[in-house]
Amino acid sequence: MVDLHVKINDLELRNPVLTASGTFGYGLEFADFVPLDGLGGVIVKGTTLRAREGNDYPRMAETASGMLNCVGLQNKGVDYFRTQIYPRIKDIDTHMIVNVSGNSPEDYAECAARIDELDRIPAIELNISCPNVHQGGMAFGVTPEGASSVVRAVRARYHKTLIVKLSPNVTDIADIARACEAEGADSVSLINTLMGMAIDIERRRPVLSIATGGLSGPAVKPVALRMVYQVARAVKIPVIGLGGICTAEDAVEFLMAGATAIEIGTANFLDPAVTIKVRDGLGAWLEAHGCSSVSEIIGCLE
Repeated sequence: MVDLHVKINDLELRNPVLTASGTFGYGLEFADFVPLDGLGGVIVKGTTLRAREGNDYPRMAETASGMLNCVGLQNKGVDYFRTQIYPRIKDIDTHMIVNVSGNSPEDYAECAARIDELDRIPAIELNISCPNVHQGGMAFGVTPEGASSVVRAVRARYHKTLIVKLSPNVTDIADIARACEAEGADSVSLINTLMGMAIDIERRRPVLSIATGGLSGPAVKPVALRMVYQVARAVKIPVIGLGGICTAEDAVEFLMAGATAIEIGTANFLDPAVTIKVRDGLGAWLEAHGCSSVSEIIGCLE
């Protein structure tokens, strides 16, 4: 049997396959389709300090080889998560990781601190693609200074594994990754969605309610691979790769580019069992290529 175990800081993952936030609910929604304990971890939907209604409809649109979304982080807030969701997911036998979003470093830090108190949540993933309300709405993750401000605030109040999810809508993603590492991030995940747009030419209006949204799916995979490759060579902390992964072969590419683990997102909408298929396909590929451990291909590009 091929050893699929990988490690993200103190997290021992039974395999490198995680789910991407916003595409897998709280995990419970997929329990009829896949054995949740067969995954390396589940990253639940974005959680904020206070409840958010999200954006008006329509907020999803199909595009060539992908999809756009502008859901807007709809959720009922961290206290609802603590009292209503956590009791239902805490005994799932895999790593349950919470994606955290905010509008200020203080928001992020307070939300993270409340999750820090939950024994069975071993890690959080910071979404730094959120707008900074103190700086005219520019996303925290587009400058090293903005990214640093969030990671620094959260690191002061959060004591478990801290993953930072990086925006691709930047000039040099390696600079952002280094800034996060310098402030105490234990890992970085990338990429978040690329900004895109679709137009209804009959109505002469944008398809999405707020005009633009995040592009995900196979269309973004080449960009994601390139950025994972760059970041893995720029930092010493583990990199988690995501962006258009649909097959085991896709996962192999990200691992070879330097990712220690991968997340599957949009593909869950097409096939709710894709995560387990990728896990099994990865093991089969490694065995067919004479590998005894997945670690043999991580960052193996010559």
